[in-house]
Amino acid sequence: MILHMGGIFGDKAATLERFRENYANLSQGIKDRLVLENDDVCYSVHDLLPVCEELNIPLVLDYHHHNIVFDCDKIREGTLDIMNLYDRIKATWTRKNITQKMHYSEPTPSAITGRQRRKHNPRVASLPPCPQDMDLMIEAKDKEQACFELMRTFRLPGFEKFADILPYTRNDENKPWKPPRKKTPKRKKGEATEDIVDDEAESQPPPIIPDGEVSMGGPDGRVYWPPGMEEWLRPKKREVKPRDPAKALSTAEKAAAKRAEKAAWQAAREASNEAAGSEVKTEGLEAGDVQNLEIEKTKSVYNQAREKKGKAKPARAPKSAMSKPKPKKSAKVVPTPSNS
Repeated sequence: MILHMGGIFGDKAATLERFRENYANLSQGIKDRLVLENDDVCYSVHDLLPVCEELNIPLVLDYHHHNIVFDCDKIREGTLDIMNLYDRIKATWTRKNITQKMHYSEPTPSAITGRQRRKHNPRVASLPPCPQDMDLMIEAKDKEQACFELMRTFRLPGFEKFADILPYTRNDENKPWKPPRKKTPKRKKGEATEDIVDDEAESQPPPIIPDGEVSMGGPDGRVYWPPGMEEWLRPKKREVKPRDPAKALSTAEKAAAKRAEKAAWQAAREASNEAAGSEVKTEGLEAGDVQNLEIEKTKSVYNQAREKKGKAKPARAPKSAMSKPKPKKSAKVVPTPSNS
């Protein structure tokens, strides 16, 4: 029963300590079958090996996961430094008299980021360094075909028995078919367009396999899932959140709303200033003067403007002598025979 340690939950040391406490409460039957494996997200070989040695748990070394998550202070990436831990890893199996097991897989050739490297390649091109008396599991998408190819490549014992076996190709998936793009026929010189004949026959879509012949297991001819868990195969559709009305406004509507907000703020400010000014002015006035002041406030803006127009403009102050323009100097008189 091979398990990953799981998540870190903010504190790796505290999580490992909780695992030790929960492992002590397990039955002996589960302890005899439990095996830990280094994963490709959180826990490296250096994180799990001390726990496995302490609790007597076998450790499965996954080469693919180790190349993604490892202790960079103790191991160089992509090297054989992990072989220095082979004896300690094997000891976790021999103490329970169990045949050691190792996992091997490779990332896709185009993988660059850590997330892309986690995806398994359909087949593997090489084998890891491992002893002959251990079990090596090849984790590849092509299943037994990947193992057959390894046996052919490295001439492993038994490869001649299936040398004539054709690779299995599944044809019952009913994948969507798109016709290939037609090539424009070449036109020869002096040949009319009507005389051009397309010799290539139109490609036909693959036949549709009926549901009754699809290779699916179970009494209902479908993939098995636990009773009551049918919703597992029906993923929840993406919920479209309602659009925020404020974000849906256009640029003009947003500008108009800002102008209205600014006008309301200015009106409230002017009202508060007028109220404060009227209180100061009415402190020293009599009752009649206060009444006249209130009537003056209620006058229309247009009436106030008309009254202001009738008033004479104040006379301007006379210009000083300093501001008068200086007289222009006359040109020098040149003596001539007429004025000499």
